[in-house]
Amino acid sequence: MVHHFEYRNSELFAEGVSIADIAAAVGTPFYCYSTATLTRHYRVFEDAFAHLDAGIYYSVKANSNLAVIRTLADLGAGADIVSAGELQRALIAGIAPDQIVFSGVGKTDAEIEVALTAGILQFNIESAPELAAINRLAVARKLVARVAVRVNPNVDAATHAKITTGTDQNKFGIAGPEVGAICNEIRALPGVELVGLAMHIGSQLLDLAPFETAFAALREIVIALRADGHTIKRLDIGGGLGIPYGQEEPPPPPAYAALAERSLGDLSCHIMLEPGRLIVGNAGLMITRVVYVKYTPTRRFVIVDAAMNDLLRPSLYDATHEIMLVAEVGNGAERTPADVVGPVCESGDTFAKQRLLPPLRTNDLLAFATAGAYGAVMASSYNSRPLVPEVLVNGQDFAVVRARPSYEEMLAGETIPDWFIDKGSSGGSA
Repeated sequence: MVHHFEYRNSELFAEGVSIADIAAAVGTPFYCYSTATLTRHYRVFEDAFAHLDAGIYYSVKANSNLAVIRTLADLGAGADIVSAGELQRALIAGIAPDQIVFSGVGKTDAEIEVALTAGILQFNIESAPELAAINRLAVARKLVARVAVRVNPNVDAATHAKITTGTDQNKFGIAGPEVGAICNEIRALPGVELVGLAMHIGSQLLDLAPFETAFAALREIVIALRADGHTIKRLDIGGGLGIPYGQEEPPPPPAYAALAERSLGDLSCHIMLEPGRLIVGNAGLMITRVVYVKYTPTRRFVIVDAAMNDLLRPSLYDATHEIMLVAEVGNGAERTPADVVGPVCESGDTFAKQRLLPPLRTNDLLAFATAGAYGAVMASSYNSRPLVPEVLVNGQDFAVVRARPSYEEMLAGETIPDWFIDKGSSGGSA
């Protein structure tokens, strides 16, 4: 996939805007997203499936910024959500309720009620207790909820253990042999209607083989269910196609689409796609500033003002992000190993170990590439650090689409109980 971040006269630009100019206006650290890249990635994926009856339901958890969702909504995207909060974001950003799919293993009664009231397209159910809850709440409102059964095909996605979701050791979905029974249960319930099946085996897949195995299992289940009299109109095949963070070479979207067509194309189902990382990952950078360069007998530490609470992926997943200088140095500059670390009081606050980097000084700007997915959306205020701002670039323009909160705003929701208030002392003075 192609992004729109490039050097001009040795200075890094996002589309037509200088990253250094944004840093001067906004401060560091911050996230920067490219509208042109979001648009290109969406179109490439959409075009790959153009010859199929398919729809894109953007996985909001990858990047839930309202401006990002709105950009994709204007391109025609629906939304895959996993919480009532994400539902509200999708609606506010302009996605119609009948283009929203609700996934996730732990939907609460309150979340189900909100989604029922909104009139979403479907719930992807993941357990018998969840099915019972949706039926109960729908009946109480004299509604019929459209549901798809999420199948767990017990397929190893060959990805990081923390982002695989399709084996029998994972919490997601319903085991293949049990799908028929739960579909029969749906048929007997008045508040739910079975419309299809769903499947998502993991994230950041770099090989089509696990998809092929999973799609074959899904196909067999569709055929068996139809033989038992069930109507299966939709197949939600999830997301998960990987992107390059460094030297990876994931399958291109057309190859993925061709596999889906070979495996499922003759079933006359609407194919539902839930890309997230694929659309937004390479559309974002995180920009940080060098605070200090520290030398020890064994290490060069480049200490930056971003931390693990701003970009968690390296600490959580041992993930690698390419590190670029916002102002390039000459080709003659020697690159030597450095550990790039943040200021948080955790040894895990490390972005890179022994990365070959040129000489760096205080106030140099660095850009962490491929940070548009699972970056700002996973950030926290650990160490009472304010959440970083997010910036969206569109051609020659940029806008702050989430501001950095002040300390007063960070603390506004907290209170000190009355019992801490000094009510005076009855003791006399000396």
